Amino acid sequence: MFRVWFKIIADNHIIQDAVVEDSSNETRTHKIFRALEEACSQFDLGQPVWLDATVRDFQLHSKARFYQDNFIEHIAFDYMEIQVIAE
Repeated sequence: MFRVWFKIIADNHIIQDAVVEDSSNETRTHKIFRALEEACSQFDLGQPVWLDATVRDFQLHSKARFYQDNFIEHIAFDYMEIQVIAE
């Protein structure tokens, strides 16, 4: 079971979170993009842009943060964190 934890952080506090599970036979990349789409839908957010630094952090640590620079619209929090918790 592939699980990804999404957290919305403001002032060093988790203000919203969600865990998205995927048991399909898709590639890891497809599972990440699908989970991100589902989490953004739950949080009523637009899809963030994967900047080079974001991709690099995710590849190294299976964890990344999406800041204001990653979003087209204004966000009312400090960042959204994505972390793979089970593969």
